Amino acid sequence: MNAGNSDSHQILPHPLPRGRSERAALVILRRMAAHGFRDTAATMLALETFGIGFRRVLVLLRAYMVELARGSNRTISLAPCCAMRMTDDEGLMMEALALAATDTDAAARSLRLLSRNAHVGEPLSVAFMVNRALRGR
Repeated sequence: MNAGNSDSHQILPHPLPRGRSERAALVILRRMAAHGFRDTAATMLALETFGIGFRRVLVLLRAYMVELARGSNRTISLAPCCAMRMTDDEGLMMEALALAATDTDAAARSLRLLSRNAHVGEPLSVAFMVNRALRGR
């Protein structure tokens, strides 16, 4: 293993989400963080991935980003849009989204670690709704 690969695994220690919807959500979050909430590439990715229901997913992902930013007591690190792995922070964000509908305690723990804030009710509520939207519910 070369040093470059080792360095990238330290910076981006987590694999990408397995599901197509979850991967798209991650790229949309990254694009919105880097290029703003009205990024056209994020909108097009949402449309291509979620079809006619893309607006709901897009609006909820925007709300998730707003609530995370508003409630965080630290800077949250996101990788570039094309990165093939995730940062620790992205891992916590995506874990919270994945668990919000089935294990709210674990999702809340992830959000507390991510934000260093004990009060995560707002981002957890939005994460629950994003989870449902990603699953077409």
